[in-house]
Amino acid sequence: MQDTLKRLPEEASRKSGENKKFFQKLRKRPPKNLDYVMQELHEEEFDKTDCLQCGNCCKTTGPLFTNMDIERIARHFRLKPSVFIERYLRLDEENDYVLQQVPCAFLGSDNHCSIYDIRPKACREFPHTNRKKFHQISHLTLKNVAICPAAFNIVESMKQKIKV
Repeated sequence: MQDTLKRLPEEASRKSGENKKFFQKLRKRPPKNLDYVMQELHEEEFDKTDCLQCGNCCKTTGPLFTNMDIERIARHFRLKPSVFIERYLRLDEENDYVLQQVPCAFLGSDNHCSIYDIRPKACREFPHTNRKKFHQISHLTLKNVAICPAAFNIVESMKQKIKV
């Protein structure tokens, strides 16, 4: 897995132009069954991908925390939301709450998440490859292929399966 993670940014960069063109065409004319195909590709990839072998998302990027996420996680730690924010979060340039630093403070050395059952919505949905109206989040997918080997593989499978 470490070799894969070392090569991933370079591979994603090499495929960047091709991927951008593909997603531009996809946005203009999304197939009617796109969400169904994406669900299928997502499930196929995650049947053979063990995120605990990787954890790169938690090591290199931070999720957005919604107000509901903050309240739920703060309650878990028996903290006031303001104390949780002060301890773990900061406002980014878009005024969203994000982690103060990465890797994530809740990530263990074994790649297990200490708040897995109550993790933020953005973590639960990552890498967002099975979301409805997938064609609307292609900008996010283009970023995620450089972080997540599964997202990279899903996009490569998409380009084979979906002709635009």
